[in-house]
Amino acid sequence: MNHRRRLSLLACALGLLTAAGPASAQGAYPNRLVTVMVALPAGGGVDMIARLVGQKLAAVTGQPFVVDNRAGASGRIGLPVVAKAPPDGYMLMASPASFLTTNKAIFKEMPYDPQADFAPITKLANQAMVLVVKDKQKFATAAAVLAAARANPGALNYATSGDGSPQHLAALMFESRAQVHMTHIPYKGGALAINDLLGGNVDLLFAPLPEALPHIRAGKLSALALMSEKRSPLIADVPTMREAGIPNMVMQTWIGLLAPARTPRPIIEQLNRQVHAILQNEDVKNQLLASGMDVAPTTPEQFQQIIAQEIALHAELVKASGLVPQ
Repeated sequence: MNHRRRLSLLACALGLLTAAGPASAQGAYPNRLVTVMVALPAGGGVDMIARLVGQKLAAVTGQPFVVDNRAGASGRIGLPVVAKAPPDGYMLMASPASFLTTNKAIFKEMPYDPQADFAPITKLANQAMVLVVKDKQKFATAAAVLAAARANPGALNYATSGDGSPQHLAALMFESRAQVHMTHIPYKGGALAINDLLGGNVDLLFAPLPEALPHIRAGKLSALALMSEKRSPLIADVPTMREAGIPNMVMQTWIGLLAPARTPRPIIEQLNRQVHAILQNEDVKNQLLASGMDVAPTTPEQFQQIIAQEIALHAELVKASGLVPQ
């Protein structure tokens, strides 16, 4: 074999290795631990679905998916960590809608841009919002809460998991559309808010159904009305707001999975496919349904559109409520 022939073969071999290199590296994702940021305390609905999906992804990929809880400041502690993380698929986040949609209208300054800093992967689940109280004798119905709020503006107080949270947005909708005023008491997460309601330190809470459901079943909290189009089979005796005589009060929140912006498209598509398969598993669907969640997978493009639409919608709602951005 002459010298020129050997050089040609060597060049071909190097070309094949170069072409195969990125595909092989890409196909190896993930090849180490993946962190899933949850900017809320452990124990809530977002944390629960993040751990469930993470466990299933670990089983599929052979690599651990570990939840990192960084609560506080309505997501403004945890989400910037994801926004600044290398866009390589090893830092993801499970987020409630509010951190990506409502926060922009609630806060004057944001340490992240909900649209520019993140790459949507898929929506995970929808959750109905439910009005709950501890003192059923004092507030037997949603109409009784409304009457008390009208009779004494500002006297009733409600707990939330923080400014701009789903609980806060639901309360703002109630105040704005019913033309009442109540006092907002923010906490660093849904579990803490519910604990203070259980302790009798606040009057009421608009909670995602998964967070309130164990306490409703245990008889520690009373569900007065769902902010949904129809009743939930999990608490079939609880009316919707419309059935309770309070129309135009429909709200459901969602939880989604995202990565830092500029994460390679093949990684986004791989995670989208794997998570979709997980959410279509009957055991997973039933487990989430039992906790008050409906699976709601989307394409990355659909999820991106949902975020954009709700940013505009929630800005209108916050403006109508008269809330001044902090």
